[in-house]
Amino acid sequence: MKRTRTCRRVFLGVLLCLSAVTAFARKHETGFLNRTVSVGGESYRYQVYVPQDFDPKKKWPVILFLHGVGERGDDGLQPTDVGIGHAIRANASRFPFIVVMPQCGKDKRWIHAEMQAQAMAALEQSIREFHGDRDRLYLTGLSMGGYGTWDMTAKFPGKFAAYVPICGGIYGPAKVPDAHVGLAGDPNVADPYAETARRIGSTPIWIFHGGADDTVPVEESRKMAQALQAAKANVRYTEYPGVGHNAWDRAYAEPELIPWLLAQYLHHGS
Repeated sequence: MKRTRTCRRVFLGVLLCLSAVTAFARKHETGFLNRTVSVGGESYRYQVYVPQDFDPKKKWPVILFLHGVGERGDDGLQPTDVGIGHAIRANASRFPFIVVMPQCGKDKRWIHAEMQAQAMAALEQSIREFHGDRDRLYLTGLSMGGYGTWDMTAKFPGKFAAYVPICGGIYGPAKVPDAHVGLAGDPNVADPYAETARRIGSTPIWIFHGGADDTVPVEESRKMAQALQAAKANVRYTEYPGVGHNAWDRAYAEPELIPWLLAQYLHHGS
């Protein structure tokens, strides 16, 4: 009889342990997570933000964020310090997204093919790991990342459901001529603004820029907004009078931005 009771206790104990392990396995990590992706034999660190209420049973909208010059490196951490990461820390409940934050290498730019390749690989890996919704992928970037956003709108048409370039452009500032996007250096493209607008097509885009930007001329965003309007694109343009290069804090805090993003889906076959 004693042996039976002992066996029963052991059996119940094992069941409880298995139950605890299963419950632990079901609980996913959330917050800012460290990840690594390999592309072409190179390993790249990046960060991915996972909302606290993450549920693997549902599909999640995904934002790919491209940082500015100051966050370049290889630690994988700095991209969370400026821009969307800062906005998430200020009010995480506003961002019901998986947010992928790759890091551009030192002396590299987001307009370079290898940097775009590692960003897209980090995006793909995150979609698979966190059940991302391929019909709700969004691309945003600031400054150097704004240029990267414009460049990638032309190179990956139909991939993203919406774009949010902030204080970026097509041609680099006079002192940074190597910052311009690929179409600006293509001898076969007479008007890179118009060609970028053509490739964006009907994909919704919301452009932000500071009116007093002394790093990237505000004319760059104005010209792209005009080109998109001429192409009858789905474009919104917000210029902040008196604001310098840092238009991103205002942009990511815009009350309408998140609802606007969440309303955008890829429409297949249209």
